[in-house]
Amino acid sequence: MDLARARRNVAVLVLAQAILGAQMSVIFIVGGLAGQILSPHPCLVTLPLSMIILGSTLSARPLARFMQARGRQAGFLLAVAAGGLGAAVAAAGLWLGSFGLFMVGSTLTGIYMSAQGFYRFAATDTAPEDYAPKAISLVMAGGLAAAIIGPALVRMTSDLTAVPFLATYVAVIGLNLAGPVLFAFLDIPKPPAPVAGAPAGRPMGQILRTPAIAVAMICGMVSYALMNLVMTSTPLAVVGCGYDTADAANIVSAHVLAMFAPSFVTGHLIARFGAETIVGLGLAILAAAGAVALSGVELEQFFIALILLGIGWNFGYIGATTMLTRAHAPEERGRVQGMNDFVVFGGVFLASLSSGGLMNCSGGSIVAGWNAVNLAMLPFLVLAGGALIWLVMRPRPA
Repeated sequence: MDLARARRNVAVLVLAQAILGAQMSVIFIVGGLAGQILSPHPCLVTLPLSMIILGSTLSARPLARFMQARGRQAGFLLAVAAGGLGAAVAAAGLWLGSFGLFMVGSTLTGIYMSAQGFYRFAATDTAPEDYAPKAISLVMAGGLAAAIIGPALVRMTSDLTAVPFLATYVAVIGLNLAGPVLFAFLDIPKPPAPVAGAPAGRPMGQILRTPAIAVAMICGMVSYALMNLVMTSTPLAVVGCGYDTADAANIVSAHVLAMFAPSFVTGHLIARFGAETIVGLGLAILAAAGAVALSGVELEQFFIALILLGIGWNFGYIGATTMLTRAHAPEERGRVQGMNDFVVFGGVFLASLSSGGLMNCSGGSIVAGWNAVNLAMLPFLVLAGGALIWLVMRPRPA
């Protein structure tokens, strides 16, 4: 494969992750707070964020098939159109005070979120095998700029209008308008049309029974779902404990920086120590994040817990992605990637849906709700850790 072309595509995808990806940190900062204004019941305040994840889950496999047939560029352009439309509908929901309309807009935003998850796979499409882990890491590192742009937009726009957060969603529309300009420079060929007699790959049931693929999906799902479970509740917990929206934005900003800053070295660490080792380290750091969160609700504890949460997600998610890309044949790529993101975001949807209920409807206080959110991490960490240990310890085929 052409390394120069791969590097150019990575540069485009890094910019997309930075500029277009900023909308996700914006929405995850303000979505629950906006839901608190519009929601008819406290247990439903994070439902709009859950609808983003649901939209992402439902669109993952159709998007993968669309990109397999029409190419990455067409898929990414479709997604930014959905992201802009979703922000416009959500803004209309805020303007009209309609919780239902706000949820429709959130669901459409999920289509963009799903496509953003494919940036990491697109980075490997034209990359030589030894460059692929670095390509994934560099694209994920683009989230560093998103961690600065997103919270800055929240601070600048949240109170600009009489309707809180209305200007924030208008700013998100503007971010999506950059998409067609960026993706005009993407140079990833369309996958060739199937030829009669060409390998079609294994049936999906057989693919899912491949140990490395199954464990990669489990670890990717748990890493992303637990990160989302805690992050979704964080603004509510921070504001509920007496701090202000700017504090919540700063904590989420530190968290998003921690999600993507390690990406400059994650690829190198995977190349040196192996993907499975890095995934295991990520799961251990996620457990440490939960322990810090359970130790108290001072501002510095929120900061430390969310920073650890971001680092754990980075190692777990990038490591699992690398495991996945090495475990399937080229002709299986679209189906495996689509199924992986369906599984991952399905888990994230359930975590997001649970987050508001645990936060607002368990224990009767903000602190009790925050503790319930963090305690809920434990069984899933045990599941992923156990699966990873089983994979590493099982006899290798001769």
